Amino acid sequence: MSRKILWLTLTLLTFTLALWSADLSGKWTAQVPGRNGNMREVTFTFKADGGNLTGTMSGRNGDIQIADGKIAADDVSFTVTQEFGGNSVKQSFTGKVAGSEIKFKREGGQGEPIEFVAKRAN
Repeated sequence: MSRKILWLTLTLLTFTLALWSADLSGKWTAQVPGRNGNMREVTFTFKADGGNLTGTMSGRNGDIQIADGKIAADDVSFTVTQEFGGNSVKQSFTGKVAGSEIKFKREGGQGEPIEFVAKRAN
């Protein structure tokens, strides 16, 4: 009997967290530091489906599909793989949603981790 209650509780908790996940669907823009400190505008177009996240990251290199996208409450994460000079570079993004902003940290690629803020586009 206690196993059934535990299973039911875990199932309800999982569905509740999925419903409470931030709605990231739509466009978000950010000024992202690049090499030599130059800022670049990047647009994220997200599609949220429960705890799953899909979409693209657009910038000077065109549209790049995001992969491994996840949403849990106000936490978001995904990866992108870009081509630079014939080399594939994978970067991971983790973020925290706060209202109409996402505070991101990008790691991997060709430099130190960077932090930036994306804002919901109108």
